[in-house]
Amino acid sequence: MSFGRDQTSGYGDTLDDESVDERALVISEQKVRGQFWDKLKRVAGKLPFVDDLVAAYYCSMDVQTPLKVRATLLGALAYFILPIDVVPDFIAGFGYGDDAAVLAAAITLVSAHITPKHRAAAAHALGKNPPEDDGTTAA
Repeated sequence: MSFGRDQTSGYGDTLDDESVDERALVISEQKVRGQFWDKLKRVAGKLPFVDDLVAAYYCSMDVQTPLKVRATLLGALAYFILPIDVVPDFIAGFGYGDDAAVLAAAITLVSAHITPKHRAAAAHALGKNPPEDDGTTAA
């Protein structure tokens, strides 16, 4: 990915669809597709954020989702599936805290793009009833 100066404010980094390295995005997508469900099956019962995690997965795989959103979510999901991270996942009580923080930050940044369709797909995949769409389901 390529980050550049925000020309409107004079500081900060911006990421737009043109700056997303599509090759890196494809590689990340393949890695997430290949490892996400196996990891989720192993740890789903331990994760209080599993609904958001799976909704983020479906949003990141949706070709209608903008590239910068997909890149953000794929990065967070790749962090979740990586065996090595800041706090090792096997540490009881703390192991998924960093994963949750990374995912929460990513979802906060792109919450408007995680649609009721993504949440319904997540509920279906998890064997739950789909959330009712009251117009407020964004994050």
